[in-house]
Amino acid sequence: MCDHHELLMAEALELARENVKTGEGGPFGAIIVKNGKVISRASNKVLKLNDPTAHAEIMAIRSACQQLGSYFLDECEIYTSCEPCPMCLGAIYWAHISKIWYCASRADAAKAGFDDSFIYDQININLKDRSISCEQLLRKEAMKAFDEWISFEDKKPY
Repeated sequence: MCDHHELLMAEALELARENVKTGEGGPFGAIIVKNGKVISRASNKVLKLNDPTAHAEIMAIRSACQQLGSYFLDECEIYTSCEPCPMCLGAIYWAHISKIWYCASRADAAKAGFDDSFIYDQININLKDRSISCEQLLRKEAMKAFDEWISFEDKKPY
C-alpha cells in the first residue's frame, strides 16, 4: 500500500499529466504541504500565461504564500513531479521550504526536451564569460538604496 508521501507525489504527477492534456504548459505538477495538509496545488502555466517563470513549483509557491499570508514556507514541504530547475530551486530556498520530494530527475527532463544543464553551467561561469552579456552601471547610486534599507527601522528581513 502507498504511504502518505507516495499519495501526495501521485497527485503531483496527475497534475503534470493533466497539464499535458490542457496544453497550458509542460508536464510538471507541484503540491505544497504544511503539517500533512495540502496548502497549494499547481501545474506549469508557461504557455497559458506566456510567462517563462510560471513553472509548477513557482505557481505552487505563489499560491501557498497567498494562502498562508507569508513569504516564508519554512514549515512546508514541496512534492514536485520533476527535480526543480535552477529558478525553481532558488525560489524554494528563498521560500525556506523544508524539504523537496521529486520524481523525475533533471536528466529525465532533458530527454523530454527540458534541458537545464546550460543554465546550471552558466551559474558557475565568471560574469564576463557568460553567454548573456552582463554590464554593471551606477553601482554607487544603487548603494544608496541599500544604505537606506540598512538604516530603515521597520524593515522585515527576508
